[in-house]
Amino acid sequence: MGEPVRRVHEGRWVVSRAWIVELTGASGETVARWYRQRLQEPEGRRHPEVACTMGRTYYFDQQAVESFWAVWQEEVGVGLLGAAGRRAGDGRGANGGGPGREQRDQAVALALAALREAGGYRRGLAAQLVREHGGVARSWQRAVGEARAIFESEEAGRDAAP
Repeated sequence: MGEPVRRVHEGRWVVSRAWIVELTGASGETVARWYRQRLQEPEGRRHPEVACTMGRTYYFDQQAVESFWAVWQEEVGVGLLGAAGRRAGDGRGANGGGPGREQRDQAVALALAALREAGGYRRGLAAQLVREHGGVARSWQRAVGEARAIFESEEAGRDAAP
């Protein structure tokens, strides 16, 4: 993002996005998103407009940025800073639920059945499932990975049973 820059322009202090990142603790992408989506926010909570551009760097009025940040902290809080607007999740895609989870569960069930039938994992299982059921190879690889973890934990449970 570059060095945090603060300078005087036409008698007032202006600051770069890097300075805003340092002030707020938000990621550079979050600060950029605040600016891109400013018109969707209520007027008091809008990211300030660009005050000037020097080279390829945008500068914003420092007082306006500090006012924006004070209102943002009060009304929104700072719990999700740095997330760049992504929905909260566990980082594991469809594992968190939602419309894709049902398809993934079906794919995992098919992969688990294939693992049980074969007596364990073998190379090329995902490719075989793609040929049999269609779909994207990477999705089947993920499903086989989940099914393999389930299969191996079932096997470990059987081995541990007296």
